[in-house]
Amino acid sequence: MLLLPGPSAERPNGAGAFRDRSPAPAACRHADQRRTLREGITLTGSPDPAVPDLTALLLTTRTLEAFLTTLAETVLDISPGCNGCGITLEREGHLLTVTSSGRSARQLDEEQYGQNDGPCLQALRTAQEISVQDTPTDRRWGEFPAYAAANGARSSLSLPIAARTRTPGAINLYAFAPDAFADADRTVLRAIAAQATGAIALAQRLADAPAFNDELQTVLATRALIDRATGITMARHDCAYDEALAFLKGTARRHGSTLRAVSATLVRQYGEPPNPSEPPVYP
Repeated sequence: MLLLPGPSAERPNGAGAFRDRSPAPAACRHADQRRTLREGITLTGSPDPAVPDLTALLLTTRTLEAFLTTLAETVLDISPGCNGCGITLEREGHLLTVTSSGRSARQLDEEQYGQNDGPCLQALRTAQEISVQDTPTDRRWGEFPAYAAANGARSSLSLPIAARTRTPGAINLYAFAPDAFADADRTVLRAIAAQATGAIALAQRLADAPAFNDELQTVLATRALIDRATGITMARHDCAYDEALAFLKGTARRHGSTLRAVSATLVRQYGEPPNPSEPPVYP
């Protein structure tokens, strides 16, 4: 199962490790997967061999972080002149660099979080590609361009991922040379960003599933309790279902209680006991 990273950048020991079913060392698995992506070996038969298909990687990773780590390393491998790649996600209002590869990417990303501004955040927030040709002469984003230049990043390229979702993000590429991404194959980079978007959407749905199932079980249990109480009312008052349900609702309103609490009391007194883990509040 793909697991979304939490809102905190601090992760428990081992949480960022690449884990799959193979006994091979993690570094070897990363290298094998990056080689597979570079060679365009796919499970879906992508018509363009230059565009790596990430389906195979997605099927062999257990965490979203592991998937994005290999993706960042792949982007670094296929982007001439790029010496750092970081992937930023915004989760529950918190910005974090989920993974980074190469030099200074995490440091540069996190400087932008501190300033709450920069090309990475602009790409994330506007869903637009943001290119910086030469940081020493760039006047956008306050002090960040000067900070980037002082730390060896003369140019950068940020591509949005999972734009306008609950977990938006960006892939951030940095280079020592100015205008290093002028000749970059953005078709390939956009394809990778699109597949990362799909992986994040899948991880989000999987993360939401337990909460949805818990909520559904609560709704079903409440519905069953109300149905039992309605049946008891029908039998005791010799009335139809709609009349019995209206009676229960009216009782709840008169006592400032809830339909579920009234139903639980009735079932406890005249029928099956309610779930003991959810005691009624209506006396």
